[in-house]
Amino acid sequence: MHTYSKIGLAGAVVVALAAAHAANGVPKEASNDAANIQQAKVSLQQAVASAEKAANGRAARAEYEQTQAGWAYDVEVVSGTKVFDVRVDADKGSVISSAEDKADQDDENDQAD
Repeated sequence: MHTYSKIGLAGAVVVALAAAHAANGVPKEASNDAANIQQAKVSLQQAVASAEKAANGRAARAEYEQTQAGWAYDVEVVSGTKVFDVRVDADKGSVISSAEDKADQDDENDQAD
């Protein structure tokens, strides 16, 4: 599992979204995500900080996406040996949900063998 500093994570997500936006043949949703992240009231850094606090860990990955309730950041946070998927509202900065991601934990354990 790769870990990033908060600034490194922000850069990685912004670069990934910009690349997705510029690439040919990218689904329309990906280009919308890249264009809409600039409209978010809450920055990626703020969302990551909220997610890390909620899960008591460090962010490893983040995505900006549209949900049924609106735009949100999905942040994967590693806390000890557990992985949590934390969703942060892009307008309010509040944590919408946080749940342990058993699938990612199992994948990580398989790679360690």
